[in-house]
Amino acid sequence: MIPPRGIHSGGIEPQGAPARPGRPPGDPEEGRMAGYHADKDQLLRRLRRVEGQIRGLQRMVDTDTYCIDTLTQVSAATKALQSVALHLLDSHLAHCVHDAIAGGGNEADAKIAEASQAIARLMRA
Repeated sequence: MIPPRGIHSGGIEPQGAPARPGRPPGDPEEGRMAGYHADKDQLLRRLRRVEGQIRGLQRMVDTDTYCIDTLTQVSAATKALQSVALHLLDSHLAHCVHDAIAGGGNEADAKIAEASQAIARLMRA
């Protein structure tokens, strides 16, 4: 069995491997708990519900369900994902960004810029 990787799975990264995709080795976030850790079970339940909604949408398309009914379900799944995204963003601001600002320096500036970019991506979605 391959051991779990990353801070989010509770495993330890192999030496030299990035903690998360897109993060360089030695990232200051390495070893830190995700801001949403306390709400992880709730988030996973929400995501499973969204997964069920998507499977339902696939069935609707497969059975040629009326377009407006299918679009209504697409809207519901989209809103559910937006709710998860807002929860994650709120947790990130309350924990990760807050901690970086308390520490000051370049890390604070980087966290604020990162949060701003994430908000912009959510607004475009």
